[in-house]
Amino acid sequence: MKFSTAACCAATVGILLAGCAHAPQESKANPPPAAAKPAAGYAVIPPNKDSDLKLYYADGRILNGANALGRMQQDAELILWLAGNQFFAMDDVVRAFQAQHRGIDVGLITLPPGLLLGAIEKGGWTYAGKDFPGRPDVYASVNLGHLKKLKQLGLMRDYATYMHNEMVLMVAKGNPKGIRGIQDVKRSDVRTSMPNPVNEGIMQFYGRKVLERHGLWAHVSGGKECFSCQTTANNWFTAVHHRETPDRILAGTSDTGIVWVTEGIEAQREGKAVDMVKLPPQDSLRDEVAYAIGALTGGRREAAAARYLAFLATPQAQAAYAKYGFVNAMEQELKLKPIP
Repeated sequence: MKFSTAACCAATVGILLAGCAHAPQESKANPPPAAAKPAAGYAVIPPNKDSDLKLYYADGRILNGANALGRMQQDAELILWLAGNQFFAMDDVVRAFQAQHRGIDVGLITLPPGLLLGAIEKGGWTYAGKDFPGRPDVYASVNLGHLKKLKQLGLMRDYATYMHNEMVLMVAKGNPKGIRGIQDVKRSDVRTSMPNPVNEGIMQFYGRKVLERHGLWAHVSGGKECFSCQTTANNWFTAVHHRETPDRILAGTSDTGIVWVTEGIEAQREGKAVDMVKLPPQDSLRDEVAYAIGALTGGRREAAAARYLAFLATPQAQAAYAKYGFVNAMEQELKLKPIP
């Protein structure tokens, strides 16, 4: 599947870079103070998510999991918390950024955007029985709604749209159940693995709307809003759908599920025996899905965050995402603007 790639205008890059060209370099010796732990506790990262927690050192080393979380606030000069469905592109994206800004160590967390938002509000994470206080410098979601919440909290002012995507149905190789569209979700012989409506943006902002329009939401949810849960005899709500849904299909416990087309492409790239059922525009929401990103205010790494946002408007950044099937943003979308 191919997508057209919009060229990124050099003038756009200049506009974005101008705001940070003379910003001071942050010091590793003086990391920002850790956020105070609220009484309610930190947001909890589901188990076995080491590959979604990374610390990229400028010398090429990469730490994962709790080791990365433990060093991130101290060592990283830039920390990114990004909607998890782009995890497979981030090695290329981060290394392209480091090639333009040498010497910067980058921390990365790729999890459902609602879960990331909760961790920002609570000031940190709990993972593998340990607490890790701190917030990111840059946050990205699959919908502007999450960034509006940060604006309300006084934590973000500006944003840009940096890429697009579309939904498909993932099925087993050869589509043995003959699934052709969203309506097949209602068949008694079709078991589904769906993103959860609690914190996975693909369901919160897009999938649920399509299922409701087809009169299928009650059939799938069984009246429940939860994650890592069996909602009906035929449906499972995931915690991290981009990893669970292909694994459940391969294990034979699910027959189909809504995923981003980029996730289907990546699963096939990894050699997994899955196919994708393309949906019409009114169900794929190809013309509506937009990834929004912005820098948190008040941190000591704001200059590095500004450099990263400027980097996203470069051909190198857009090409790194396009390589994995994402649809590039247009020139005007890449310009920072106030969150409405």
